[in-house]
This record gives sequence, structure tokens and C-alpha cells, in this order.
Amino acid sequence: MFRRTLLALPLATPALAQDRPTRLVIAFPPGGSTDILGRLIAPRMTELLGATVTPENRSGASGAVGAGHVAQSAPDGTTLLLDSGGQSVNPFLLRGLSFDYVRDLAPVTLLATLPLVLVVRAEFPATTLPELLAALRADPAQARYGSVGIGARVHLAMAQLLKRAGLRGEHIPYRGGADQIAGLLRGDTPMGFTSPALATPLVRDGRLRAVAVSSAARFPALPEVPTVAEQGFDGFAIGDWLGMLAPAATPAPTIARIAAAAADAVNQPALRPRLDALGLQPAAEGPAAFARFLAAERAQFEALIREEGIRLES
Repeated sequence: MFRRTLLALPLATPALAQDRPTRLVIAFPPGGSTDILGRLIAPRMTELLGATVTPENRSGASGAVGAGHVAQSAPDGTTLLLDSGGQSVNPFLLRGLSFDYVRDLAPVTLLATLPLVLVVRAEFPATTLPELLAALRADPAQARYGSVGIGARVHLAMAQLLKRAGLRGEHIPYRGGADQIAGLLRGDTPMGFTSPALATPLVRDGRLRAVAVSSAARFPALPEVPTVAEQGFDGFAIGDWLGMLAPAATPAPTIARIAAAAADAVNQPALRPRLDALGLQPAAEGPAAFARFLAAERAQFEALIREEGIRLES
């Protein structure tokens, strides 16, 4: 699904129409990849836009709190949203939203993508995805997997993989990635998708074994690990992403300038080691490409959520 093609977007003018500060609303708490990326790109965007870009965390409801705040802000380019893949699933899982993700938010640009890594406990007798699936078919009671929450990308990726393999699994949601990994190491679950930042050190230490990555291409930090698609599931590509949006009525020229500044910022060579450590791969392609990307994602995950009967716990 994800492409690493980078689009060179023209910076028509170095400044926005107004010289007022710009708030970059980060839809998740401090310390996560979304927060870190926002704080890494804000200084360069400030230089290019001629207005101070200030990161501001507004977390809650899987990103919906921050998204709703931006959706209801003035469409003048001074309030932006930095969001992640939850945007593609929230409309189908969260009830009573006061805004519409499609109607009330305008895509600015995709910024970065990251694959998910399918890991098993080091003691589990499987070194490849086919071996893992064979073990689950032989003993369906082992088909338990953790995630960081219902509807999270790691949950949906595993649900999709098991569905395509003709298997059913027991989903065990945890409070976060660290808890999910702790449960896996304890033996609560034998497998699960997780982020590269969590998986890579444990795989290198031999505490976990990586059997597949979820992206269309192999992950540079774990080049020896084949993709899900390479192991018999043609076209399988589910990962996470980070992108920027604005209030829906923001003028197109303003969105274009912001998109160009954001693309320049995320592609700074000096940021590459930090992005690599997070598993983030720059993928800025501008508003039109991001709009198409979001439409395809929503269609994919709406179908999966409905077919699997995935619902948030009441």
C-alpha cells in the first residue's frame, strides 16, 4: 500500500498570508512517534513558512480529540493536525463524533509511513510465516495475539492476515505497546504485530523472532525478514502512517505551501537517523496523493471492520 516516492512540491512563497503563529495539533500524547515527528519538523516549517509553528498535544479517543479540535478551527492555515492511521478507522469505530473526518478535514500531505513487524516468542517453533500458520492450524488454541487496543493498526493487520489464512484468532488488547510486548514475553500470547521501534531491539537481542513485515517492501532495519506478501499473501500491505491535515475550507494555495514546507522538513538529511530509529520512512507526496491514499485506506478498513465485527468495548 505504501510507496516511498517523494514528491518535490514547490514553495510558492516563504510565508503564509498572515504572520500569525501556527499551531501543529498532535493528536497523541508526548513521547510517541507522532509527537516526536511533529517536534522534529516544526523548526524547519517555521523557517519556510515565516510563522512560528508550535506543536501542541491534544490526545484522546484514538486521535479523535485532536482531529475534532482542528476540524472546528478557523480555516486560515494557523491550525494544523498531525495525525496517524487511526484516522482511517475511527469513523467506523467511534460513535457520536461531533465532526466528519472526510467533510471537515482537508488532506495536506502524508509525511511518513512505517511497517509493522510480526513477531513470535523466541521459544515458539516457527521461523517463517508459513510455519507459524501451520502451527496455528495444528493447535488453534495458540491463535492468540496482542495489540495496543481494539481497532489499532496492529490489531487490524493480524485480523486481516488470519482472515486471509482462513483462521480465527483471539484478540487480547493491551494498554500500549510496552504492555503488549511484556505479555508476549511472559507467554500470554505467542505472536503479534508491533512497531519497528519496539520489535527491532528485541529481535536483535534474540528475545523475539521476526517472521514477517507488513509493508509492501522489506524493512531496511531488518532486511533479512520477508514481507507477508512474499510468503504467500500477494498484495498484503498494512502499515501505519503519519500525515498532516487542515480544516476543510482552508484555501488550496495555503494548503500547497504548507504541504511543501512539511515535505521539505521531513526530508531533512539530519533527521534521517531519528526517523530510522522510529521505523519511519518519509513519504510526502502532497494533498492530492494523500487524499487518494486516505480514501483507499478507509475503504479497506471499513470492509475489514464490518466483516470481522470489530467493535469497541462498551
